Amino acid sequence: MIGLIKRNFIHMDSRTFIMLYKVLVRPRVEYANSIWSPYKIGDIEAIENVQKRATKLVISLKKLPYKERLLQLNLHTLKYRRLRGDVIEVYKITHDMYDRSVALELPRNVSSTRGNKYKLRNHSFHYNFRKCSLAARVVNVWNSLPDHIVDVNSLKQFETRLDKFWRHQDVMFDWTVEITGTGDRSEFKLETILESTI
Repeated sequence: MIGLIKRNFIHMDSRTFIMLYKVLVRPRVEYANSIWSPYKIGDIEAIENVQKRATKLVISLKKLPYKERLLQLNLHTLKYRRLRGDVIEVYKITHDMYDRSVALELPRNVSSTRGNKYKLRNHSFHYNFRKCSLAARVVNVWNSLPDHIVDVNSLKQFETRLDKFWRHQDVMFDWTVEITGTGDRSEFKLETILESTI
């Protein structure tokens, strides 16, 4: 698909690239990624290289490092988008947006009062296949989110608050680092208070 774009659009500006990339390329590398999300560094790098190669199609940005190209195009790493997608899936499951008879079961941690009210229980697994499944890999990050992020009534509101909370994460533009699972709580709380008073 990247080759098809390259053959048909020789000189592309950022706006044209973003439109083509988001419609033709990114949906293919993100399809059902909550199921197959990779955990090996080699696999993560191979998928990230798709976006890395694609961003070089913008001639004016071609010589910049990958991180700089992402910043200029306002694109996030695929690793960050997969993690964000995982957290959104957990929100949908914990807030009964899926039919319970077919939805993944995520056991709650009712014994601990720390963390948010939708806190999940951690399990121990012997095999990487289970350790890296959605139900296991997202627990620590989900549990680190405060109540004012997860305890909202709509998916749109959750996504907006999550994006504000994570806006200073290095993993947004650098796939080699890990997400810390925390954001700027004091700054976010102040913004939340201001929003509610307007």
